[in-house]
Amino acid sequence: MTSTASDLDGAPDPVPPELDLSRVPVHVGCVMDGNGRWANARGLPRTEGHAAGEAALLDVVNGALEIGIKWITLYAFSTENWRRPTDEVRFLMNFNQSLLMRRRDELNEKGVQIRFAGRRDWRVPRRVLRRMDESIALTKNNSRMVMTMAFNYGGRAEIVDAVRALVAEGIAPDKVDERAIRRHLYFPDMPDPDLVIRTSGETRISNFLLWEIAYSELIFPDTLWPDMRRRHLYQAVVEFQQRVRRFGAVTS
Repeated sequence: MTSTASDLDGAPDPVPPELDLSRVPVHVGCVMDGNGRWANARGLPRTEGHAAGEAALLDVVNGALEIGIKWITLYAFSTENWRRPTDEVRFLMNFNQSLLMRRRDELNEKGVQIRFAGRRDWRVPRRVLRRMDESIALTKNNSRMVMTMAFNYGGRAEIVDAVRALVAEGIAPDKVDERAIRRHLYFPDMPDPDLVIRTSGETRISNFLLWEIAYSELIFPDTLWPDMRRRHLYQAVVEFQQRVRRFGAVTS
């Protein structure tokens, strides 16, 4: 049976005492990987793994709210995912649309602002774009957390789009610097992620926020995304707090 957010048993995982609530990362990125392997291990279609990932998404977001994370970016569908089987792509389009319909009111009540990063091109069904726009409008004034869904997103595509915008503006070559490029990213106001978590044990970035994660701390838990819960987020934050971030400098 496919799990959903309502299938979570018992009380939510408590915040561990070793997690310092005064030093939580401002922005956490999540590459939600392992849905297909989760389903294959159970003899289920790959689409069942994506559906089961809804429980993980909701519990991780609620855990982030619990400890005061202000920004979270979730990799929902990449520019490369169009290469997957047609039935799986169609499922993901319908699933993301229905997920918004089911959860946007709940997220709005919790003060979550919903955003979408990625290309709004002809491949994304208009009905999905409408649900995205409705969710943006509903939650635009919320400030407890900004939840960005990276949808039809690619890090290289974002940089290409930023450069195209610079060229279209007629910016002189000697005026192109990091600040100029940042101003033309999808969300210039979004802080760089402090921490990026990629589930399933795969140790690669897969075209996720390539510009923004230049100095992010990366953590690769073995947990498959449908099994991800807020306790895994808390463990990652504890590990993050144990690291020394030098940003290219030297610490004494």
